[in-house]
Amino acid sequence: TNIGSILASVNPYKPIPGLYSVDAIDLYRQHRLGELPPHIFATANECYCCLWKRHDSQCVLISGESGAGKTESTKLLLKFLSAMSQTSLGAPASEKTTHVEEAILES
Repeated sequence: TNIGSILASVNPYKPIPGLYSVDAIDLYRQHRLGELPPHIFATANECYCCLWKRHDSQCVLISGESGAGKTESTKLLLKFLSAMSQTSLGAPASEKTTHVEEAILES
């Protein structure tokens, strides 16, 4: 659920098909925060828009207990931001992964 610009999420401890797909990225990048159901991609899109359109510095705090999904949430956030940066450069959807994203995710 969203609490203003805060996203409170629960680790389902199982994969949910399509929840973090390229289609989900494309859907959430076209809408503002609050227009669609709460999602980490909505939060990431708000950060991206504030960063590039308003030139406001951004910070994302991901918090939770051990096993809550902080690392996975970080990976998803970076996946979305990488896809957005590639889209803004005019790269096709099939090439939305960058070497920078791969290096960060591997670390």
